[in-house]
Amino acid sequence: MKKSRFYIVATFTVLTLILVPNAYARHTSEAHTSAQKFGRGLAGMTCGILELPGNIVKETRAKGAVGFPIGLAIGLGMTVTRELVGVYEFISAPFPVPSGFQPILTPEYPWDYFE
Repeated sequence: MKKSRFYIVATFTVLTLILVPNAYARHTSEAHTSAQKFGRGLAGMTCGILELPGNIVKETRAKGAVGFPIGLAIGLGMTVTRELVGVYEFISAPFPVPSGFQPILTPEYPWDYFE
């Protein structure tokens, strides 16, 4: 059973990254592809927990010490959101939905809070 799951995921990955043509779309001078959408989905599913410290950092920079509990609350909610959107982007990577493989969440990757 575990081997069959592995083969299904591996086959989907190969089909997504190799066989699906890279469709480009312009979004503020940045092109997005199905491979990037696949990567965003994978990052969202595996690194969604980074929303917790990321939102704490973001809110603390904006509001000072008061931002810590606010960032903690937002981060808890966004962890679930990031993981669910990651699953959606991972599964729908071959299809240009939303238009032109645009990212659904901002920032695009969970580690972008720390730049």
